[in-house]
Amino acid sequence: MAAVGAIFRSGLRGAMALPHQQRAWNSGPDQLGELGKGAGKGGGGGGSIREAGGAFGKREAAAEEHYFKEKEREQLKNLRKHHEEEISHHKKEIERLQKEIERHKYKIKNLDDD
Repeated sequence: MAAVGAIFRSGLRGAMALPHQQRAWNSGPDQLGELGKGAGKGGGGGGSIREAGGAFGKREAAAEEHYFKEKEREQLKNLRKHHEEEISHHKKEIERLQKEIERHKYKIKNLDDD
């Protein structure tokens, strides 16, 4: 609990200065090591090519980053399309309901005229 208090008192820089045991929530570059420089400290090595490091390790890390960025772009594109379709559907539903309202108003008016 003292670590949490230290974080709030000294801000993020102060939290980064805490001993490693007190800042276990930080899983940034400290855990991964530099991409393509061999096995990181996070448990898994990421495969034999990345574990070896060197030019092939850097190339593999760059290819992996590119793959995940493309996947993220594709997911965002699909999500955007989904929301646009939802908006279109709701607009059509609004138009349909407005026509229903007008139809009911017309019936009420005809009842009043009788």
